[in-house]
Amino acid sequence: MQTPLALYIGKRLASARSRHLLTGLISLLSVVGLSLGVAILITVLSVMNGFDRELRERVLGIVPHITMQSSRSDFLLDRNTWAEIQTGVQSISGVTGSAPYLQVQGMLLANGNSKGIVLNGIDPEPERDISSIDDFLIDGEYQNLEDRSYSILIGDALADLLEVTVGDKLTLVSTIVPITPLGEFIRQKQFTVGGIFRVGSQLDSSLAVAHMADVQRVYRLGDAIHGLRLQVDDLFGVNAISQDIRSNVSDNFQISNWTWDYGNIYENIRLSKTLVGLLLSLLIAVATFNVVVSLVMIVKEKQGDIAILRAMGASLENIRNIFLVQGFSIGIMGTGAGLFLGLFFALIVSDIVTWLEKISGIEFLSADIYPVNYLPSQIQFADVFLVCCVSLLLTMIATLLPARSAALVDPAKALRYE
Repeated sequence: MQTPLALYIGKRLASARSRHLLTGLISLLSVVGLSLGVAILITVLSVMNGFDRELRERVLGIVPHITMQSSRSDFLLDRNTWAEIQTGVQSISGVTGSAPYLQVQGMLLANGNSKGIVLNGIDPEPERDISSIDDFLIDGEYQNLEDRSYSILIGDALADLLEVTVGDKLTLVSTIVPITPLGEFIRQKQFTVGGIFRVGSQLDSSLAVAHMADVQRVYRLGDAIHGLRLQVDDLFGVNAISQDIRSNVSDNFQISNWTWDYGNIYENIRLSKTLVGLLLSLLIAVATFNVVVSLVMIVKEKQGDIAILRAMGASLENIRNIFLVQGFSIGIMGTGAGLFLGLFFALIVSDIVTWLEKISGIEFLSADIYPVNYLPSQIQFADVFLVCCVSLLLTMIATLLPARSAALVDPAKALRYE
């Protein structure tokens, strides 16, 4: 089967070197520019997808989706009262798990170092239904959290600051200072590091977890707890589920969800992905402008050849299709190279940033500002496919004008000075 004339000549023109240095250079720049535009867009979108994933799977894997507590934060209810409320809340559609919680402020002391922390008192078994903190343990055991064990889980950043490892002792100092007839009495208790977790966020330096009963004894709270923490099956339907819960409980309870603390961050990530995607698409648009310039110059250079083809019987459609094939071939080469580079850099960008941080001593992503303290990346093939389609589409549109110009070349004028 013979190759169509337009396809055969168009492919030859796309791969052939131009007799003019400037034309050849612009053709090369059009391919390189298109490749870089596609590669940068794929890499940046993968980084945005990585932040989205880490926020959902890491930060929200430990932070409760919905929190219930009494309207007065200083008013604690006993656990039996909360158990009755928990039974009713569990029956609400969308709620997949619940667990009691106790959250207090404290200070940890060890090896002459100190750090203020948020201490979560948990019941280990129900906690598994609403938190995946045990999945992030890098040392120690979740099972170390037992009643009267006075074991504590801390983040790796906090462990580094206090210079402790699993099995070491540290002192918990309560921020609640009762006044006795003998004056102020500071409560403190020695705990054992039972595990060290790494989430990759500010939680690693500010959060500690202990058994609820141990926290109650240290803070003299009896059987009182702050409330319930709930897990839902749809992170983005959390507001509607919160409203359902609100309609089923009295106004004496305050209901909050993860969007209060992290909603702005998540929306900023999604908005940034959209805006950055649109802005970086301009790189591809600029590269396709180079394709236009390149093809226009090639049409000027090949006017004699076009005229000969016309004289030999080639139709206007044949001439137009030749340059459409050439432009599309440039688009395929540029997009293919950009696809390869984009996937390559998306896979190694996290390692590159980590390496740069080590050799420069500069922390590019601080957990105090960003949801995670490293650069994540996740390739989503839907984004990759969209970028490639946009690149090829813009290239095809860019070739229409030069192809039409080539088809309108007058053979008599073009051969006059040949």
